[in-house]
Amino acid sequence: MIVGIDLGTTNSLVAYYKDGEAHLIPNRLGKELTPSVVSVNEKDEILVGEIAKEYGALHPSSMARTFKRDMGTKNTYTLKGHEFTAEELSSFVLKSLKEDAESFLGCEVDEAIISVPAYFNDKQRKATKRAGELAGLKVSRIINEPTASAISYGVGDEDKMERVLVFDLGGGTFDVSILEYFCSIMEVHAIAGDNHLGGEDFTRVLMDMFIKKIHVNEADLDLITKNRIYKEAEKAKISFSKNKEVVIAMDVNSVFYEETFTIDEYEKECLPLLERIRIPIEKSIYDAKITLDDIDRVILVGGASRMPMVRQFVKKMMKVYPDYYVDPDTSVSQGCALQCGMKARDKQIEEMILTDVCPFTLGCEVIRYNGSFEESGHFLPIIERNTVIPVSKKQTVYTAYDDQEKVNVKVLQGESRMARNNLLIGEVSIEVPKAPKGEEAIDITYTYDVNSLLEVEVEVLSTHEKKKIIIQNEENKISEEEAQERLEKLQYLKQNPREDEENYFVITKGNRLYEQAIGNDREVIEQAIMNFEHVLSTGSRLEIERARKRTLELFEEMDHQESVGYFS
Repeated sequence: MIVGIDLGTTNSLVAYYKDGEAHLIPNRLGKELTPSVVSVNEKDEILVGEIAKEYGALHPSSMARTFKRDMGTKNTYTLKGHEFTAEELSSFVLKSLKEDAESFLGCEVDEAIISVPAYFNDKQRKATKRAGELAGLKVSRIINEPTASAISYGVGDEDKMERVLVFDLGGGTFDVSILEYFCSIMEVHAIAGDNHLGGEDFTRVLMDMFIKKIHVNEADLDLITKNRIYKEAEKAKISFSKNKEVVIAMDVNSVFYEETFTIDEYEKECLPLLERIRIPIEKSIYDAKITLDDIDRVILVGGASRMPMVRQFVKKMMKVYPDYYVDPDTSVSQGCALQCGMKARDKQIEEMILTDVCPFTLGCEVIRYNGSFEESGHFLPIIERNTVIPVSKKQTVYTAYDDQEKVNVKVLQGESRMARNNLLIGEVSIEVPKAPKGEEAIDITYTYDVNSLLEVEVEVLSTHEKKKIIIQNEENKISEEEAQERLEKLQYLKQNPREDEENYFVITKGNRLYEQAIGNDREVIEQAIMNFEHVLSTGSRLEIERARKRTLELFEEMDHQESVGYFS
């Protein structure tokens, strides 16, 4: 038996397909939502869901939550002296869902389709798959959460072309996907997101407001008190959906406090979070090369999308009234279950071809001439982010120095123009005949499929010798600490300090634009940065000022075109 599973940051669900419909499976407590929480009790027993949450309220150091944010890393959680990775903790949640499904359905459940945030990278997807395997499940497919939601919303049911923006704000992650349906094909055009933004962060804002209002130092609070404040803040946040004022009343360090908060002051404190929501929306529309007018529907997904301020923000920005008639907590699991029906080729459901995109740019490290000398450590994009997969692309490179005997291809994932700021996911080396610099050519071919497998083939054109590796991200040659640090920096530019603030600003702006851009725009920005850096190292003050003005004007124009052209 195959089931569909929404493995969420805050809650998880399992569903199955029968008689042309998706059906949610209740857990052992008769509830549809199972909290993604794990605890270890005094008997060294693993607790999952509501019971783990309750136990953790009394023994917070024995509880783990929001560990989905650490998928694909070696970060560990210590519970009652036992260390677990996020992958292992997720396997406990999946095993619990599997057992609930078997009890409800009365048969063995051995296969699953599991959803992940669209912006999960290869490493995080593989970690999710391994978690399923640890739980005793064959994971037949990893499906993007927004795609699953689009299926549950009936995108494509009327057999007409539709372009849809799926806004997925869950408990701990945020995704935006632009999908297009036409002739039984649902194609992902662009994805963007923030793996560290969700409803938990909005709750944390209200918690911080309460702590500030009662004039208590958070460092003086124990874990149990912090968890109680967080729980009350969560209730108050939900109450804002119906009330313009909420009250948080509770004892803190033997003192009773009763504080009132208005929706206006709360929304003001949440403005930085709303601005973080804006960025992925703009990025996805830019990458899809469309305008707001090209969007036919906006679908809201994820429990945090229930917040009125979020719905108003999306409505104002997108200039359309968003759809949220399917329960935002269950739409992903329902979509996974419908995908199970498609996999089984059930006659009562129309088979749909799903295409995905590569969430991050894949490339390698190269040497570039910066106008004064050849500089190593530059990033050469081969498969750009949001390229529809499966895809295969080839890039020719040449030897960098005389009598070079070997070429080492560093396979990188990320958006920074400098290789060191991107994630190293593999390496392949090949010998080349000795020859003058630039005479030996090497073809590098990247092939990326729907199962997130990257095949890298390197061929020396003069000898036709080939080397091939398949990168599944099971292991990494860099330390786990370095891998985690680089993952955190994938969306942020590592700034190179400059003595002159104005010059530093120009380079920083250029690097930011480079990460946002794709295709030919990247080449223009890369060349402009290199030209300016060359003037900085060789030019006079007057030449630097002229170059700075010229470069800044170019970047401002490109920035203005992006903002006005796509988001006005």
